[in-house]
Amino acid sequence: MENNVSKSVVENILEVKNLRTYFYTDNGIVKAVDGVNFNLKKGETLGIVGETGSGKSITALTILGLITIPPGKIESGEIIFDGQDLLKLKINNLKHFRGNRISMIFQDPMTSLNPVFTIGNQLIESILTHQKISKKEAYQKALDLLDMVGISDKKRRMKSYPHEFSGGMRQRAMIAMAIANSPSILIADEPTTALDVTIQAQILELIDNLKNKTNSSVILITHDLGVIAKYASRVMVMYAGKPVEFASINDIFYNSIHPYTLGLIGSVSKLNEEKKERLKPIKGTPPSLIDLPKGCTFAPRCKYAIKICKESFPPSIEEESGHFAACFRAKEFLNKSLSRD
Repeated sequence: MENNVSKSVVENILEVKNLRTYFYTDNGIVKAVDGVNFNLKKGETLGIVGETGSGKSITALTILGLITIPPGKIESGEIIFDGQDLLKLKINNLKHFRGNRISMIFQDPMTSLNPVFTIGNQLIESILTHQKISKKEAYQKALDLLDMVGISDKKRRMKSYPHEFSGGMRQRAMIAMAIANSPSILIADEPTTALDVTIQAQILELIDNLKNKTNSSVILITHDLGVIAKYASRVMVMYAGKPVEFASINDIFYNSIHPYTLGLIGSVSKLNEEKKERLKPIKGTPPSLIDLPKGCTFAPRCKYAIKICKESFPPSIEEESGHFAACFRAKEFLNKSLSRD
């Protein structure tokens, strides 16, 4: 028994427990993240998927301590990394982890990179902030990083400014900065937004290859189920600030037990099907995070909703090994006694 416990602790490089991040506005309290629980294993890619406003990015920003307080406030929770609760660390101690042990690739590299400094300056600064090496050594490491992420003519590119890079190259530069200090966890928040399909594939392959080469862990945040299917091993599905299903990639796609997950999958075209069927969009719109409905937040859009769904939010239950769902009818989906159509 003790060996099993020890193994579990080693496998989980990150544990997020009962995390709640709210924003206090003039219009009311925005419950952006409301009871998030998940773990991240060493060397895996965990996908977080959901519609815009589901709480994916705020979860990531909370982990990194990048929530602006006020108006934001972390109401409760634990973020256990390397045996420490990051939420209890003072800002100076947190800086040791941020950008060093845990790094993030943001959605828009143009707004994340400083327009008045060269790519080389920003890379070198990132290295020197966390590593006790000379500027000459940092310069050489920056060159190696540009080479690693596939940016050619690296000495000239070190002198370039962000606006002189294409969108794909800026994202590669951001990845170079994110991996500069060999982080244990890399958070990629919609890393291919606004890039064309070919460049998207290159960026995602780059992140995956770097993960495999360094044995780091990746949290991949996206609304694209195709990306999740290819790169993630486990998936957390979020809706209106809450996790509604958590399972292996196979269970999510072939054995979903939450109506929202089924709706997401049904709304994606399947290119390999001989008979093309109409897409099945999820009816309605996500609720306001200021004025959430009583009961299950998905109930107003759910064709499977019953009386209890509109009265209380279902607890997240492990319906089978490693497969969690917050749905009163999950067992019926699992036992195939409820149609998924």
